[in-house]
Amino acid sequence: MKLSARNILKGTVTRVKKGAVAAQVNVDIGSGNVITSTITVDAADELGLVEGKDVSVIIKSSEVILGV
Repeated sequence: MKLSARNILKGTVTRVKKGAVAAQVNVDIGSGNVITSTITVDAADELGLVEGKDVSVIIKSSEVILGV
């Protein structure tokens, strides 16, 4: 598969917290950095996301908002 996104970070799933519709997935990308993604429960199940699974975090966004 080819993607237009250029921000691809490899990591390991450290937590999958499923709700009724959405799942929060934590991915350790190294050096103490964790990215949290919210996806549908169906998507999490289809991808077979469980703790310890190696994944790629693909980020494509027209905006990134930071706050202090």
